[in-house]
Amino acid sequence: MAACSFCGIDLAKGTGRLYAKKDGTVFYFCSSKCMKNQLKLGRVGKKVKWAKKTRKA
Repeated sequence: MAACSFCGIDLAKGTGRLYAKKDGTVFYFCSSKCMKNQLKLGRVGKKVKWAKKTRKA
């Protein structure tokens, strides 16, 4: 079971998106919202209020 690379939500098997960069790093995303926030907008999951990672801290 993987977790979303941006917000930290646990993903069920067969759901979400996998993004692999050319350098070999792999990102898992639960939604296009998380994917766009990290890759296109360059945001960090720890600093966004709605992300689960923020609520843990």
